[in-house]
Amino acid sequence: MAGRSNLVNLDAMIAREDFAASGADTSDVGSIPSISVRDFTAGGLIGPALRKPDFQRETNHWAPDQVVSLLECFVNNDLIPSVILWKSSSFLFVIDGGHRLSALRAWIQDDYGDGHISQRYFGYEISAEQKKTAERTRTLVNQTVGTWKRYEAAGADESISPTERAKVTSVIARALPIQWVHGNADKAEGSFFMINTKGTPLDDLEESLLKSRRKAPSIASRAIIRAGKGHRYWSKFSEEIANKIESLAKQLHSVLFDPELKRPIKTLDLPLGGPKGVRTALAILIELLMYVERGQAKTAPKLDSSDDDLDGNATVDLLKRTVRLANRMSGNDKGSLGLHPALYFYGPTGRHSGPMFMGTASLLAEKLANNNDTFFKNFSLARSRVEKILFERKDLIATLIQKNISTRRVATYAALLEQLVQRISSGDTITEQDLVKMCGLEGKILVGTATSSSKDFDDDAKSEVFITQALKGALKCSICDGYLDPEKSISYDHIVRKADGGLGAVENCALSHPYCNQSVKN
Repeated sequence: MAGRSNLVNLDAMIAREDFAASGADTSDVGSIPSISVRDFTAGGLIGPALRKPDFQRETNHWAPDQVVSLLECFVNNDLIPSVILWKSSSFLFVIDGGHRLSALRAWIQDDYGDGHISQRYFGYEISAEQKKTAERTRTLVNQTVGTWKRYEAAGADESISPTERAKVTSVIARALPIQWVHGNADKAEGSFFMINTKGTPLDDLEESLLKSRRKAPSIASRAIIRAGKGHRYWSKFSEEIANKIESLAKQLHSVLFDPELKRPIKTLDLPLGGPKGVRTALAILIELLMYVERGQAKTAPKLDSSDDDLDGNATVDLLKRTVRLANRMSGNDKGSLGLHPALYFYGPTGRHSGPMFMGTASLLAEKLANNNDTFFKNFSLARSRVEKILFERKDLIATLIQKNISTRRVATYAALLEQLVQRISSGDTITEQDLVKMCGLEGKILVGTATSSSKDFDDDAKSEVFITQALKGALKCSICDGYLDPEKSISYDHIVRKADGGLGAVENCALSHPYCNQSVKN
Protein backbone atom coordinates (compact mmCIF):
# COMPACT_ATOMS: atom_id res chain seq x y z
CA MET A 1 0.00 0.00 0.00
CA ALA A 2 1.18 3.54 -0.67
CA GLY A 3 2.47 5.63 2.20
CA ARG A 4 -0.35 7.07 4.26
CA SER A 5 0.70 10.62 3.39
CA ASN A 6 0.31 9.76 -0.32
CA LEU A 7 -3.41 8.95 -0.29
CA VAL A 8 -6.04 10.97 -2.16
CA ASN A 9 -8.87 12.32 -0.02
CA LEU A 10 -12.09 11.93 -2.01
CA ASP A 11 -14.36 11.92 1.03
CA ALA A 12 -16.29 15.01 -0.07
CA MET A 13 -17.40 13.48 -3.38
CA ILE A 14 -20.29 11.52 -1.83
CA ALA A 15 -21.88 12.90 1.33
CA ARG A 16 -22.74 10.78 4.37
CA GLU A 17 -26.12 10.14 5.91
CA ASP A 18 -27.46 8.07 8.80
CA PHE A 19 -29.54 5.65 6.76
CA ALA A 20 -31.02 3.94 9.82
CA ALA A 21 -33.21 7.02 10.26
CA SER A 22 -35.38 5.99 7.31
CA GLY A 23 -36.68 2.67 6.12
CA ALA A 24 -36.05 0.80 2.92
CA ASP A 25 -37.97 1.61 -0.22
CA THR A 26 -38.16 -1.44 -2.44
CA SER A 27 -40.88 -0.16 -4.76
CA ASP A 28 -38.59 0.15 -7.76
CA VAL A 29 -35.33 -1.44 -6.64
CA GLY A 30 -33.63 -2.90 -9.67
CA SER A 31 -35.33 -0.60 -12.15
CA ILE A 32 -32.12 1.47 -12.33
CA PRO A 33 -29.56 -0.92 -13.85
CA SER A 34 -26.53 1.37 -14.06
CA ILE A 35 -24.97 4.71 -13.16
CA SER A 36 -23.22 6.77 -15.81
CA VAL A 37 -20.70 9.56 -15.74
CA ARG A 38 -23.49 11.92 -16.83
CA ASP A 39 -25.12 11.41 -13.43
CA PHE A 40 -22.31 13.48 -11.91
CA THR A 41 -22.70 16.41 -14.28
CA ALA A 42 -25.08 19.34 -13.90
CA GLY A 43 -28.65 18.07 -14.10
CA GLY A 44 -27.67 14.47 -13.33
CA LEU A 45 -30.36 12.52 -11.49
CA ILE A 46 -28.62 9.73 -9.61
CA GLY A 47 -25.49 11.61 -8.52
CA PRO A 48 -27.24 14.06 -6.14
CA ALA A 49 -29.17 11.19 -4.53
CA LEU A 50 -26.07 9.15 -3.65
CA ARG A 51 -25.01 8.92 -0.01
CA LYS A 52 -22.46 6.96 1.97
CA PRO A 53 -23.77 5.27 5.12
CA ASP A 54 -22.50 6.85 8.33
CA PHE A 55 -20.59 3.62 9.01
CA GLN A 56 -18.69 3.79 5.70
CA ARG A 57 -14.98 4.48 6.19
CA GLU A 58 -13.51 7.67 4.81
CA THR A 59 -12.87 7.66 1.10
CA ASN A 60 -9.14 8.22 1.41
CA HIS A 61 -7.56 4.81 0.78
CA TRP A 62 -6.37 5.20 -2.81
CA ALA A 63 -3.02 6.51 -3.98
CA PRO A 64 -2.87 8.80 -7.05
CA ASP A 65 -1.94 5.92 -9.37
CA GLN A 66 -5.03 3.96 -8.25
CA VAL A 67 -7.26 6.89 -9.18
CA VAL A 68 -5.53 7.08 -12.56
CA SER A 69 -5.89 3.32 -13.06
CA LEU A 70 -9.66 3.46 -12.44
CA LEU A 71 -10.08 6.33 -14.88
CA GLU A 72 -7.94 4.57 -17.50
CA CYS A 73 -10.17 1.51 -17.20
CA PHE A 74 -13.20 3.74 -17.59
CA VAL A 75 -12.09 5.60 -20.74
CA ASN A 76 -10.63 2.43 -22.33
CA ASN A 77 -13.86 0.50 -21.69
CA ASP A 78 -12.06 -2.07 -19.54
CA LEU A 79 -13.90 -4.08 -16.90
CA ILE A 80 -14.92 -2.23 -13.72
CA PRO A 81 -16.84 -4.21 -11.06
CA SER A 82 -20.46 -3.37 -10.31
CA VAL A 83 -21.28 -0.92 -7.54
CA ILE A 84 -23.67 -2.07 -4.82
CA LEU A 85 -26.46 0.26 -3.69
CA TRP A 86 -29.33 0.18 -1.20
CA LYS A 87 -32.41 2.35 -1.63
CA SER A 88 -34.00 4.09 1.33
CA SER A 89 -37.06 6.31 1.27
CA SER A 90 -34.81 9.33 0.73
CA PHE A 91 -31.44 8.37 -0.77
CA LEU A 92 -29.42 5.80 -2.69
CA PHE A 93 -26.75 4.48 -0.32
CA VAL A 94 -23.41 3.19 -1.63
CA ILE A 95 -22.70 -0.13 0.09
CA ASP A 96 -19.69 -0.95 -2.11
CA GLY A 97 -17.94 1.07 -4.81
CA GLY A 98 -17.50 4.36 -2.94
CA HIS A 99 -13.94 4.86 -4.19
CA ARG A 100 -14.91 4.07 -7.79
CA LEU A 101 -17.82 6.49 -7.85
CA SER A 102 -15.87 9.16 -5.96
CA ALA A 103 -12.97 8.94 -8.42
CA LEU A 104 -15.39 9.45 -11.32
CA ARG A 105 -17.01 12.47 -9.70
CA ALA A 106 -13.58 13.88 -8.80
CA TRP A 107 -12.66 13.64 -12.50
CA ILE A 108 -15.87 15.39 -13.58
CA GLN A 109 -15.43 18.16 -10.98
CA ASP A 110 -11.60 18.35 -11.19
CA ASP A 111 -11.63 18.00 -7.40
CA TYR A 112 -9.15 15.50 -5.96
CA GLY A 113 -9.47 16.78 -2.42
CA ASP A 114 -8.71 20.46 -2.97
CA GLY A 115 -11.54 21.76 -5.20
CA HIS A 116 -14.65 23.76 -4.37
CA ILE A 117 -16.66 20.72 -3.22
CA SER A 118 -13.89 19.55 -0.89
CA GLN A 119 -13.22 23.06 0.36
CA ARG A 120 -16.84 23.51 1.36
CA TYR A 121 -17.08 20.02 2.87
CA PHE A 122 -13.97 20.49 5.03
CA GLY A 123 -14.87 24.01 6.13
CA TYR A 124 -12.14 25.60 3.95
CA GLU A 125 -9.48 24.06 6.20
CA ILE A 126 -7.51 21.61 4.05
CA SER A 127 -3.99 20.56 4.99
CA ALA A 128 -1.02 21.30 2.76
CA GLU A 129 -0.41 17.54 2.57
CA GLN A 130 -3.90 16.94 1.17
CA LYS A 131 -3.51 19.76 -1.35
CA LYS A 132 -0.13 18.45 -2.47
CA THR A 133 -1.51 14.95 -3.07
CA ALA A 134 -4.52 16.39 -4.90
CA GLU A 135 -2.34 18.38 -7.28
CA ARG A 136 -0.10 15.36 -7.92
CA THR A 137 -3.20 13.31 -8.75
CA ARG A 138 -4.55 16.00 -11.05
CA THR A 139 -1.26 16.17 -12.94
CA LEU A 140 -1.13 12.38 -13.41
CA VAL A 141 -4.76 12.23 -14.55
CA ASN A 142 -4.34 15.07 -17.04
CA GLN A 143 -1.18 13.54 -18.47
CA THR A 144 -2.51 9.99 -18.67
CA VAL A 145 -6.27 10.19 -19.19
CA GLY A 146 -6.99 13.82 -19.95
CA THR A 147 -9.50 16.13 -18.34
CA TRP A 148 -13.25 15.60 -18.43
CA LYS A 149 -13.60 19.06 -20.00
CA ARG A 150 -11.47 17.86 -22.90
CA TYR A 151 -13.91 15.02 -23.59
CA GLU A 152 -16.87 17.39 -23.26
CA ALA A 153 -15.31 19.83 -25.69
CA ALA A 154 -14.44 17.03 -28.12
CA GLY A 155 -18.04 15.81 -28.02
CA ALA A 156 -19.22 19.19 -29.29
CA ASP A 157 -16.46 19.43 -31.93
CA GLU A 158 -17.78 18.55 -35.38
CA SER A 159 -14.27 18.37 -36.84
CA ILE A 160 -12.88 15.42 -34.85
CA SER A 161 -12.20 12.13 -36.63
CA PRO A 162 -14.72 9.26 -36.56
CA THR A 163 -12.29 7.20 -34.45
CA GLU A 164 -11.90 9.95 -31.89
CA ARG A 165 -15.66 10.61 -31.88
CA ALA A 166 -16.35 6.93 -31.22
CA LYS A 167 -14.03 7.00 -28.19
CA VAL A 168 -15.50 10.22 -26.84
CA THR A 169 -19.05 8.95 -27.30
CA SER A 170 -18.13 5.70 -25.56
CA VAL A 171 -16.74 7.58 -22.55
CA ILE A 172 -19.68 9.96 -22.30
CA ALA A 173 -22.21 7.15 -22.61
CA ARG A 174 -20.45 4.56 -20.44
CA ALA A 175 -22.16 3.37 -17.26
CA LEU A 176 -21.25 1.14 -14.32
CA PRO A 177 -23.65 -1.72 -13.54
CA ILE A 178 -25.56 -1.56 -10.25
CA GLN A 179 -26.36 -4.45 -7.93
CA TRP A 180 -29.10 -3.76 -5.39
CA VAL A 181 -29.27 -4.87 -1.77
CA HIS A 182 -32.82 -5.92 -0.85
CA GLY A 183 -34.10 -5.61 2.69
CA ASN A 184 -33.99 -3.20 5.61
CA ALA A 185 -31.16 -1.08 7.06
CA ASP A 186 -29.80 -3.95 9.16
CA LYS A 187 -29.55 -6.12 6.06
CA ALA A 188 -27.68 -3.34 4.22
CA GLU A 189 -25.27 -2.83 7.11
CA GLY A 190 -24.64 -6.56 7.32
CA SER A 191 -23.93 -6.60 3.58
CA PHE A 192 -21.38 -3.82 3.98
CA PHE A 193 -19.36 -5.63 6.65
CA MET A 194 -19.55 -8.93 4.77
CA ILE A 195 -18.25 -7.29 1.60
CA ASN A 196 -15.51 -5.40 3.40
CA THR A 197 -14.09 -8.44 5.17
CA LYS A 198 -13.25 -9.85 1.74
CA GLY A 199 -11.23 -8.47 -1.15
CA THR A 200 -9.71 -5.32 0.32
CA PRO A 201 -10.73 -5.78 3.95
CA LEU A 202 -11.13 -3.23 6.68
CA ASP A 203 -8.16 -3.19 9.02
CA ASP A 204 -8.82 -3.83 12.72
CA LEU A 205 -8.98 -0.14 13.64
CA GLU A 206 -11.37 0.69 10.79
CA GLU A 207 -13.69 -2.17 11.58
CA SER A 208 -13.73 -1.35 15.29
CA LEU A 209 -14.26 2.35 14.60
CA LEU A 210 -17.15 1.72 12.22
CA LYS A 211 -18.92 -0.82 14.41
CA SER A 212 -18.51 1.52 17.41
CA ARG A 213 -19.50 4.64 15.48
CA ARG A 214 -22.20 5.67 17.97
CA LYS A 215 -19.88 5.51 20.99
CA ALA A 216 -18.20 8.59 22.46
CA PRO A 217 -14.55 7.75 21.52
CA SER A 218 -15.47 7.15 17.86
CA ILE A 219 -17.53 10.34 17.62
CA ALA A 220 -14.83 12.34 19.42
CA SER A 221 -12.01 11.05 17.20
CA ARG A 222 -13.97 11.84 14.02
CA ALA A 223 -14.63 15.35 15.32
CA ILE A 224 -11.01 16.04 16.33
CA ILE A 225 -9.46 14.72 13.12
CA ARG A 226 -11.34 17.32 11.07
CA ALA A 227 -11.34 20.09 13.70
CA GLY A 228 -15.13 19.82 13.91
CA LYS A 229 -15.53 20.11 10.13
CA GLY A 230 -16.61 17.65 7.43
CA HIS A 231 -19.46 15.24 8.01
CA ARG A 232 -21.25 15.90 11.33
CA TYR A 233 -21.34 12.44 12.91
CA TRP A 234 -22.85 14.24 15.91
CA SER A 235 -25.72 15.89 13.99
CA LYS A 236 -28.41 13.86 15.78
CA PHE A 237 -27.55 15.57 19.08
CA SER A 238 -29.04 18.91 20.13
CA GLU A 239 -27.53 21.99 18.53
CA GLU A 240 -26.07 23.06 21.88
CA ILE A 241 -24.27 19.71 22.32
CA ALA A 242 -23.17 19.66 18.67
CA ASN A 243 -21.65 23.12 19.03
CA LYS A 244 -19.77 22.07 22.17
CA ILE A 245 -18.39 19.02 20.37
CA GLU A 246 -17.21 21.11 17.44
CA SER A 247 -15.62 23.77 19.67
CA LEU A 248 -13.74 21.25 21.83
CA ALA A 249 -12.69 19.23 18.77
CA LYS A 250 -11.29 22.31 17.06
CA GLN A 251 -9.35 23.19 20.21
CA LEU A 252 -7.88 19.70 20.46
CA HIS A 253 -7.02 19.56 16.77
CA SER A 254 -5.05 22.77 17.12
CA VAL A 255 -3.16 21.61 20.22
CA LEU A 256 -2.32 18.19 18.76
CA PHE A 257 -1.74 18.78 15.05
CA ASP A 258 -0.70 22.40 14.50
CA PRO A 259 1.46 23.50 12.83
CA GLU A 260 1.50 21.06 9.94
CA LEU A 261 4.59 18.85 9.99
CA LYS A 262 7.01 19.27 7.09
CA ARG A 263 10.22 17.45 6.28
CA PRO A 264 13.09 17.98 6.52
CA ILE A 265 12.43 19.69 9.84
CA LYS A 266 13.52 23.33 9.91
CA THR A 267 11.73 24.52 13.04
CA LEU A 268 11.30 23.41 16.64
CA ASP A 269 7.62 24.37 16.47
CA LEU A 270 6.42 20.79 16.01
CA PRO A 271 2.91 19.29 16.39
CA LEU A 272 2.46 17.13 19.48
CA GLY A 273 0.47 14.46 17.65
CA GLY A 274 2.59 14.23 14.51
CA PRO A 275 1.41 14.37 10.88
CA LYS A 276 -2.18 15.27 9.96
CA GLY A 277 -2.63 12.29 7.64
CA VAL A 278 -6.11 11.08 8.54
CA ARG A 279 -5.46 7.36 8.94
CA THR A 280 -2.28 7.79 11.00
CA ALA A 281 -3.76 10.56 13.12
CA LEU A 282 -6.95 8.56 13.77
CA ALA A 283 -4.92 5.71 15.26
CA ILE A 284 -3.15 8.19 17.54
CA LEU A 285 -6.43 9.82 18.56
CA ILE A 286 -8.26 6.60 19.35
CA GLU A 287 -5.41 5.43 21.56
CA LEU A 288 -5.21 8.82 23.28
CA LEU A 289 -8.95 8.89 23.96
CA MET A 290 -8.91 5.37 25.38
CA TYR A 291 -6.15 6.34 27.84
CA VAL A 292 -8.32 9.25 28.93
CA GLU A 293 -11.31 6.88 29.23
CA ARG A 294 -9.20 4.59 31.41
CA GLY A 295 -9.46 6.97 34.35
CA GLN A 296 -8.05 5.29 37.46
CA ALA A 297 -8.13 1.79 35.97
CA LYS A 298 -4.83 0.04 35.21
CA THR A 299 -5.62 -0.79 31.60
CA ALA A 300 -7.35 1.16 28.85
CA PRO A 301 -10.80 -0.14 27.82
CA LYS A 302 -11.63 -1.47 24.36
CA LEU A 303 -13.21 0.91 21.88
CA ASP A 304 -16.45 -1.05 21.78
CA SER A 305 -16.76 -1.56 25.55
CA SER A 306 -18.80 1.56 26.34
CA ASP A 307 -22.50 2.18 25.72
CA ASP A 308 -23.71 4.16 22.71
CA ASP A 309 -23.80 7.90 23.32
CA LEU A 310 -27.47 8.69 22.84
CA ASP A 311 -27.46 12.42 23.63
CA GLY A 312 -23.84 13.54 23.10
CA ASN A 313 -23.07 14.20 26.76
CA ALA A 314 -20.59 11.32 26.97
CA THR A 315 -18.73 12.69 23.93
CA VAL A 316 -18.59 16.20 25.41
CA ASP A 317 -17.32 14.81 28.72
CA LEU A 318 -14.62 12.76 26.99
CA LEU A 319 -13.53 15.75 24.91
CA LYS A 320 -13.33 17.95 28.03
CA ARG A 321 -11.14 15.41 29.83
CA THR A 322 -8.93 15.11 26.76
CA VAL A 323 -8.60 18.90 26.60
CA ARG A 324 -7.50 18.81 30.25
CA LEU A 325 -4.78 16.30 29.39
CA ALA A 326 -3.69 18.19 26.27
CA ASN A 327 -3.54 21.45 28.23
CA ARG A 328 -1.33 19.79 30.83
CA MET A 329 1.06 18.70 28.08
CA SER A 330 1.14 21.96 26.13
CA GLY A 331 -0.45 25.40 25.81
CA ASN A 332 -0.65 28.43 28.06
CA ASP A 333 -3.12 27.10 30.61
CA LYS A 334 -1.75 27.70 34.12
CA GLY A 335 -1.25 23.95 34.61
CA SER A 336 0.66 23.45 31.35
CA LEU A 337 4.02 21.69 31.60
CA GLY A 338 4.86 23.02 28.14
CA LEU A 339 6.57 19.79 27.11
CA HIS A 340 8.92 20.35 24.19
CA PRO A 341 7.77 18.04 21.35
CA ALA A 342 11.27 17.59 19.92
CA LEU A 343 12.39 16.07 23.22
CA TYR A 344 9.37 14.08 24.31
CA PHE A 345 7.55 12.99 21.14
CA TYR A 346 10.10 12.82 18.31
CA GLY A 347 12.89 10.35 17.66
CA PRO A 348 16.49 11.27 16.79
CA THR A 349 15.77 11.70 13.07
CA GLY A 350 12.85 14.05 13.70
CA ARG A 351 10.14 11.49 12.98
CA HIS A 352 7.15 11.55 15.28
CA SER A 353 7.16 8.56 17.64
CA GLY A 354 3.76 7.12 18.50
CA PRO A 355 5.13 5.21 21.54
CA MET A 356 6.86 8.33 22.89
CA PHE A 357 3.77 10.50 22.47
CA MET A 358 1.35 7.88 23.81
CA GLY A 359 3.71 6.87 26.61
CA THR A 360 3.87 10.46 27.83
CA ALA A 361 0.12 10.93 27.44
CA SER A 362 -0.61 7.65 29.22
CA LEU A 363 1.57 8.59 32.19
CA LEU A 364 0.11 12.09 32.55
CA ALA A 365 -3.47 10.85 32.08
CA GLU A 366 -2.95 8.40 34.94
CA LYS A 367 -1.53 11.08 37.24
CA LEU A 368 -4.35 13.49 36.40
CA ALA A 369 -7.02 10.84 36.99
CA ASN A 370 -5.51 10.13 40.41
CA ASN A 371 -5.01 13.83 41.25
CA ASN A 372 -1.33 13.07 41.86
CA ASP A 373 0.00 16.61 42.36
CA THR A 374 3.17 15.21 43.95
CA PHE A 375 4.25 13.65 40.65
CA PHE A 376 3.94 16.94 38.77
CA LYS A 377 5.93 18.82 41.40
CA ASN A 378 8.63 16.14 41.42
CA PHE A 379 8.67 16.18 37.64
CA SER A 380 9.36 19.92 37.57
CA LEU A 381 12.09 19.59 40.19
CA ALA A 382 13.79 16.78 38.23
CA ARG A 383 12.90 18.14 34.80
CA SER A 384 16.21 19.65 33.68
CA ARG A 385 18.09 16.41 34.43
CA VAL A 386 15.36 14.26 32.85
CA GLU A 387 15.52 16.36 29.69
CA LYS A 388 19.33 16.24 29.63
CA ILE A 389 19.05 12.45 29.41
CA LEU A 390 16.29 12.61 26.77
CA PHE A 391 18.49 14.92 24.69
CA GLU A 392 21.88 13.27 25.12
CA ARG A 393 20.63 9.65 25.01
CA LYS A 394 17.91 10.02 22.40
CA ASP A 395 19.49 7.45 20.06
CA LEU A 396 19.78 4.87 22.83
CA ILE A 397 16.25 5.51 24.10
CA ALA A 398 14.83 5.19 20.59
CA THR A 399 16.66 1.87 20.18
CA LEU A 400 15.45 0.60 23.55
CA ILE A 401 11.84 1.39 22.68
CA GLN A 402 12.19 -0.26 19.27
CA LYS A 403 13.67 -3.43 20.80
CA ASN A 404 10.50 -3.99 22.82
CA ILE A 405 7.60 -5.75 21.12
CA SER A 406 5.14 -3.28 19.60
CA THR A 407 2.44 -3.87 22.21
CA ARG A 408 4.88 -2.96 25.01
CA ARG A 409 6.44 0.21 23.61
CA VAL A 410 3.95 2.73 25.01
CA ALA A 411 4.12 1.21 28.50
CA THR A 412 7.93 1.05 28.23
CA TYR A 413 8.29 4.76 27.53
CA ALA A 414 5.76 5.69 30.23
CA ALA A 415 7.64 3.56 32.76
CA LEU A 416 10.96 5.06 31.65
CA LEU A 417 9.75 8.63 32.23
CA GLU A 418 8.25 7.78 35.61
CA GLN A 419 11.38 5.98 36.79
CA LEU A 420 13.59 8.84 35.62
CA VAL A 421 11.53 11.29 37.70
CA GLN A 422 11.59 9.00 40.73
CA ARG A 423 15.29 8.17 40.57
CA ILE A 424 16.47 11.71 39.86
CA SER A 425 14.19 13.10 42.61
CA SER A 426 15.95 10.68 44.97
CA GLY A 427 19.34 12.01 43.95
CA ASP A 428 20.42 9.03 41.80
CA THR A 429 22.78 9.32 38.86
CA ILE A 430 21.42 7.58 35.77
CA THR A 431 23.75 5.47 33.62
CA GLU A 432 23.17 3.92 30.21
CA GLN A 433 22.90 0.54 31.95
CA ASP A 434 20.11 1.99 34.10
CA LEU A 435 18.22 3.08 30.97
CA VAL A 436 18.52 -0.41 29.51
CA LYS A 437 17.20 -1.92 32.75
CA MET A 438 14.32 0.59 32.96
CA CYS A 439 13.24 -0.50 29.49
CA GLY A 440 13.20 -4.17 30.47
CA LEU A 441 16.15 -5.17 28.31
CA GLU A 442 18.80 -5.92 30.91
CA GLY A 443 21.25 -8.54 29.70
CA LYS A 444 20.15 -8.28 26.07
CA ILE A 445 22.47 -7.30 23.24
CA LEU A 446 21.58 -4.07 21.48
CA VAL A 447 22.53 -3.61 17.84
CA GLY A 448 23.17 -0.03 16.71
CA THR A 449 21.44 1.54 13.73
CA ALA A 450 23.12 1.44 10.34
CA THR A 451 24.84 4.55 9.00
CA SER A 452 24.09 5.95 5.57
CA SER A 453 26.36 5.10 2.63
CA SER A 454 24.87 7.83 0.43
CA LYS A 455 26.87 10.93 -0.44
CA ASP A 456 23.77 13.11 -0.13
CA PHE A 457 21.99 14.10 3.06
CA ASP A 458 18.51 12.59 3.28
CA ASP A 459 15.62 14.20 5.16
CA ASP A 460 16.33 12.17 8.30
CA ALA A 461 19.93 13.39 8.47
CA LYS A 462 18.94 17.00 7.83
CA SER A 463 16.20 16.84 10.47
CA GLU A 464 18.47 15.24 13.06
CA VAL A 465 21.18 17.84 12.60
CA PHE A 466 18.69 20.70 12.78
CA ILE A 467 16.99 19.46 15.95
CA THR A 468 20.31 18.74 17.68
CA GLN A 469 21.77 22.14 16.85
CA ALA A 470 18.57 24.06 17.53
CA LEU A 471 18.03 22.47 20.95
CA LYS A 472 21.55 23.41 22.01
CA GLY A 473 20.55 27.06 21.79
CA ALA A 474 16.91 26.71 22.81
CA LEU A 475 15.32 28.85 25.54
CA LYS A 476 15.02 27.35 29.01
CA CYS A 477 12.67 27.94 31.92
CA SER A 478 14.02 30.37 34.54
CA ILE A 479 12.52 28.23 37.32
CA CYS A 480 13.13 24.55 36.42
CA ASP A 481 15.79 25.01 33.70
CA GLY A 482 13.82 22.75 31.38
CA TYR A 483 13.35 23.43 27.68
CA LEU A 484 10.73 26.00 26.70
CA ASP A 485 8.45 25.67 23.69
CA PRO A 486 7.88 29.41 23.17
CA GLU A 487 5.47 28.98 20.23
CA LYS A 488 2.99 27.02 22.34
CA SER A 489 3.73 27.34 26.06
CA ILE A 490 5.32 30.30 27.78
CA SER A 491 4.67 32.34 30.90
CA TYR A 492 6.10 35.73 31.89
CA ASP A 493 7.27 35.46 35.46
CA HIS A 494 7.76 38.35 37.91
CA ILE A 495 11.20 37.72 39.40
CA VAL A 496 10.14 39.84 42.36
CA ARG A 497 6.49 38.95 42.94
CA LYS A 498 3.80 41.53 42.46
CA ALA A 499 2.69 40.80 46.03
CA ASP A 500 6.18 41.81 47.17
CA GLY A 501 6.20 45.02 45.17
CA GLY A 502 7.61 43.67 41.90
CA LEU A 503 6.90 45.80 38.85
CA GLY A 504 6.16 44.97 35.23
CA ALA A 505 9.59 46.16 34.12
CA VAL A 506 11.74 44.28 31.63
CA GLU A 507 14.45 43.66 34.21
CA ASN A 508 11.87 42.00 36.49
CA CYS A 509 10.57 39.58 33.81
CA ALA A 510 11.74 36.01 33.24
CA LEU A 511 10.42 33.29 30.92
CA SER A 512 9.04 30.10 32.42
CA HIS A 513 6.66 27.19 31.93
CA PRO A 514 3.09 28.07 32.95
CA TYR A 515 3.05 25.26 35.54
CA CYS A 516 6.38 26.33 37.01
CA ASN A 517 5.18 29.93 37.34
CA GLN A 518 1.82 29.06 38.88
CA SER A 519 2.62 25.98 40.96
CA VAL A 520 6.32 25.31 41.50
CA LYS A 521 7.32 28.88 42.33
CA ASN A 522 4.36 29.31 44.65
